[in-house]
Amino acid sequence: ALVVCSMIGVMLFVVSPKMKELIFTAGGGMLLLFVYLLTANSYRNERVQIWLHPESHKKGFQTMQALYAIGSGGIFGKGFGNSVQKKPGFIPESHNDMIFSIICEELGLFGAVCLILVFVALIFRMLLIALNTEDLFGSLVVIGFMTHIAIQVFINIAVVTNTIPPTGIPLPFISYGGTSILVVMIEMGIVLSISKKIHIR
Repeated sequence: ALVVCSMIGVMLFVVSPKMKELIFTAGGGMLLLFVYLLTANSYRNERVQIWLHPESHKKGFQTMQALYAIGSGGIFGKGFGNSVQKKPGFIPESHNDMIFSIICEELGLFGAVCLILVFVALIFRMLLIALNTEDLFGSLVVIGFMTHIAIQVFINIAVVTNTIPPTGIPLPFISYGGTSILVVMIEMGIVLSISKKIHIR
């Protein structure tokens, strides 16, 4: 729901001339959401508590193991396939949401930065396609898909590094999963189809 709302919000921001009103509305909505997460007695509140105190919370095991994996990778990592945290199963479902921690452990800071730069290049290229598309609908479609991928990358990496509360957002193109990779591949196919009609220097 968060990703879909963000996609719609960005597309409205692109086409609407009333940017101040949109920024004010988005800021107010995020503030209300933050207050709700801190006060609501639900599993969402529990995730905030896990985020704040992963070392003492009974469900903070996965977060702590992911941080151990990131920290142990160093600059160049332990080598591809040599993860200590993954093989014994210290990180539950490491091939899904927590795959970035394994990348950091095996390929180190260098590999993590390279992966992030690849995503930045992809997002920037999609932005160029959106800006050079003569058709407004095509431009909005590309902007929506770009936002979808960018938000997924940001949330996944932020969760793994315990920058934000844990969620179930996969890392595009990397995390295991049929539906996720299928949707992203369909989106990229549509973007490539739109890019065929334009010329970018």
